[in-house]
Amino acid sequence: MVGGPYPFATTKMLSSPARAIAPRIRAPPPVNLPKTRTNHALALFSSGSLAHPSPSMAASSSVEEEEREEEVATGQGGIGALKGGMVSLSEWQAWGTDSPLPAMVVEAIKEMKDLEEDFGAKMKFGGVGSKMKGTLRVIDDKKKRAVYKTLDDPEQKLQFFTARQVACRLLGSRGYLCQKCWLPKEDCMCPRMASCDLWRGIRFWLYMHPKDFLRQNNTGKLLWQLFGIQAATMCVYGIPEQEEIMWDAFKSGGKDKIWFLYPNVNSSPKSLQDIELDRPFAQENKDKPLNFILLDGTWSNSSAMYKRLKERWGTIWGEEDLPCISLSSLGASVMHKLRPQPGWDRTCTAAAAAGLLSELGLREEFGGLGFDKQANTIENSLDILLDALTKRRLRMGRSITRKQRHNNCI
Repeated sequence: MVGGPYPFATTKMLSSPARAIAPRIRAPPPVNLPKTRTNHALALFSSGSLAHPSPSMAASSSVEEEEREEEVATGQGGIGALKGGMVSLSEWQAWGTDSPLPAMVVEAIKEMKDLEEDFGAKMKFGGVGSKMKGTLRVIDDKKKRAVYKTLDDPEQKLQFFTARQVACRLLGSRGYLCQKCWLPKEDCMCPRMASCDLWRGIRFWLYMHPKDFLRQNNTGKLLWQLFGIQAATMCVYGIPEQEEIMWDAFKSGGKDKIWFLYPNVNSSPKSLQDIELDRPFAQENKDKPLNFILLDGTWSNSSAMYKRLKERWGTIWGEEDLPCISLSSLGASVMHKLRPQPGWDRTCTAAAAAGLLSELGLREEFGGLGFDKQANTIENSLDILLDALTKRRLRMGRSITRKQRHNNCI
């Protein structure tokens, strides 16, 4: 997203990887709790509706403020209803993935339809994250709170949270957002986007927080728009089906082909120049590419995502630290014009990917692979996204940046 966790220019990193492959380990299965007509485990809590959310999932006041800023004004779009029945596999995959339709998301949607039938009213969604609106909101909220209080396992809480977030966003965005660029259809920027082939020897993984899923100003989505979902794959935090696909790919390729772009000040710094290459990279190898994982979420949310990755890494390979890298030189993204970052050295997810490609292109082994062109394509897409979001704000009579909004209130 716009506020991705990437202060690469001044950040230390974690230890370099070894060269071993661990046996296959499956992720925890989806939670199965007793189901009733009006109180099912998948009647989850929506964002901000819990009285006592777990610390790892609780958003800071600054995050809540950022989300409110993305609210769509009443009467100007963004108010969706539960139309068209269940979400199909093709509809799910049209949002930017080739993964199976998550089972827990399906169950969450079924519970919403049951609620509609029980009370004879239509459920509506609106605002950032497609939060529930209308007459059923209070009823649904009470049920979600009651279910949440019965959960003791953090994995259950995470899967509940994610399933509910994703389900509401899918239904609330139906017929309103473009499925490719995640912008309102009247502001669709797809005709201006130019796709580009990414060299098959590397692969991006967008480990995305559910609160960034279908968010209009998210920048991680640009990567699979440009390079395709096989070259830049979305994996939503807390969706078992997608997380298993990602970890299976990691285990198949080996841990020496995995690098996380995430800052950590407790370990020795590493850079892209420190990546050891054990085979000629002048030839494409789509079977065992270098995997680069970008955490796509706000600063507060990314800490929980990093912890989950670290725990799974330790379970598979028995090592405490993740192999993290930092970029040596990274300028401010153009998206700072729309949403200034907490520090000059912090940038968005897509800009971090562009910086990574630019630095890879400086290595002799990657000469002639077009990384500069691909980095420029990402930067151009950020310009297009900024222009589309800016025009929408102006058309709706809203200020462009948070600074302007605060000044107007003084």
